[in-house]
Amino acid sequence: MIKRRLLIALIAITGLTAVTHLHAASNSEVAYPTGYREWTHVKSTLISPNAPTFRRSSGLHHVYANEKAMEGYRTGQFADGSVIVFDLLEVKENDGITTEGARRFIDVMEKDSKRFAATGGWGFEEFKGDSQTERALTAQAQTACYNCHLQKKERGFVFSVYRQ
Repeated sequence: MIKRRLLIALIAITGLTAVTHLHAASNSEVAYPTGYREWTHVKSTLISPNAPTFRRSSGLHHVYANEKAMEGYRTGQFADGSVIVFDLLEVKENDGITTEGARRFIDVMEKDSKRFAATGGWGFEEFKGDSQTERALTAQAQTACYNCHLQKKERGFVFSVYRQ
């Protein structure tokens, strides 16, 4: 009887540890920003063949921000809960008219000072194509995102500027 109770307790502890680990792993992930195209459109940019980043990021970029991030653009201080989306689309040209093509990926920055303390309070993620679940960034790539965004530390680690 004691062995059975010990076995049950061990199984329960193992299960609780696994659930806690899964929660911790998902808690450190940046969520897919459902409905982001309904947020404020911050700016658009076209990356042409002359740009040094052309191979990786050619196309039409749209930047969107949720309400908290918009407050950050106004004040220069991005509060926890701020989310910024960098939506990259292929371009199509027909008879001199350039239009949006297929989505290549979206990059997401989510501000949470506690969860992402090691990266200036920002979490970084990239979702492939139109997928809401297929993630593209490794931990090493997320660190690389942060290292690049360090250039804009004085602006809350954010490259884009909202033009009013």
